[in-house]
Amino acid sequence: MSKVEKPEPLSPLVNWLILGTAALGFAFDIYELLMLPLVGPPAIEALTGAAPGSDDSRNWMSILFYVPAFFGGIFGLIGGWLTDLFGRRTVLTYSILLYAGATFAAAWSPNMYVFLAFRSLAFVGVCVEFVAAVAWLAEIYTDPGERERAIGYTQAFSSFGGLLVTAAYALILWLGNQFPDLIAKGDAWRYLLMSGLIPALPLMLVRPFLPESPAWEKKSLEGTLKRPSLWEIFSPELRQTTIVTTILFACSYGVAFGAIQQISQIIPQHGDVKAVQQEKLSEKGLSLKNDPDKKAVKMARGIAQEYVKDIQFWQEVGGLLGRFALALIVGWALSRRALLLIFLIPCMLLTPIVFYLIPEREIGFLYIAIFFVGFFTVAQFSFWGNYLPRVYPLHLRGTGESFAANIGGRMLGTLAAVAATQGAVLFPGTDNGMKLAYASAATAGVCMVVAFIASFWLPEPTDEELPD
Repeated sequence: MSKVEKPEPLSPLVNWLILGTAALGFAFDIYELLMLPLVGPPAIEALTGAAPGSDDSRNWMSILFYVPAFFGGIFGLIGGWLTDLFGRRTVLTYSILLYAGATFAAAWSPNMYVFLAFRSLAFVGVCVEFVAAVAWLAEIYTDPGERERAIGYTQAFSSFGGLLVTAAYALILWLGNQFPDLIAKGDAWRYLLMSGLIPALPLMLVRPFLPESPAWEKKSLEGTLKRPSLWEIFSPELRQTTIVTTILFACSYGVAFGAIQQISQIIPQHGDVKAVQQEKLSEKGLSLKNDPDKKAVKMARGIAQEYVKDIQFWQEVGGLLGRFALALIVGWALSRRALLLIFLIPCMLLTPIVFYLIPEREIGFLYIAIFFVGFFTVAQFSFWGNYLPRVYPLHLRGTGESFAANIGGRMLGTLAAVAATQGAVLFPGTDNGMKLAYASAATAGVCMVVAFIASFWLPEPTDEELPD
């Protein structure tokens, strides 16, 4: 297979603009997605009246986890095909504008159906952005070592996005406490969604200075660029790669959506959180049993949200360090399967145990445990950004990556959220939080066992250079 010709060296300014744009895109695609555990319960309550933790709220959260992911998977796959057809930079730019604009618009939703529609549009943008950015970076940086570092370290900014959304929500809640006339507590979720517009602003300034993928542009101008085909990724040469990477991507997302993102619904019903709520309410002379003006309910939910915010922070710190760890070791002389297993095996052993123990252990246990769950889970997402460009030829790179990431990860993987939330009724427990913790443990365990088995069939790239 012929190799892509090396382009002229990038100027320092253009190099930093490329890396900065990719980091911005990766950071804010996770920023937009991880808003849901924070804004979902209060948005559902504001738009439907369903209290957090209730069956109606749980059902709506299940819908919000999966329906946007379903549309993201379908249209994300189309976006990958468009990336191969129209170029990496063009699709990358418009995908970021799409998810930023849709998230901002969701803040003004008058009902749950409009909210769901805009969340779905945001998910589409996120799904397309990942594929376009990875293909773009892989083809700009043709030196194998430089390429691995560029993709690895810019993907680490995804976890900065998780930290940033947690910090933004904490700031909005603090401002709401300090200036209640400016930000009503019940509207904090709307302000967090408005902040999703941030990445669109610098992008419009730097876009004219961003180059297209040299390899893609050269073939396009010469008229030698093959037309992308979905069916070709299932040709005999690529069938195993497509099927195995789709399964493994689905399993990685299954742990994230079926377990980690359920924390926001599990923690408010933890025994330690309830005890703190009761203590604080007693100090104020309030009671949940006699609460005509809902002061006690609002205070109790605020206390629970503080715990959720803090635990999500530690999970994102773990994920950030996991991504950096992968970026540091990705250049080692390891097989790709061995590199994946460094993170997959600990995740398989640790995550089910952590979620099984949540109802029985002190809340402090979860701060430490969720750090390591995030470390070993989130690093697997960075693995795919480095692996996938090396196994698909140029004219199928976006299409192949998109099938694994969007059909596997976004559509099939996020079904784990539905499995956990709806399957919780099958598990023992004194409340919905305990049942959901056990269901999340089972979901994560099944996903990682399937991933471990599938990894035996993961194809090893035959060359450090990208296939042409």
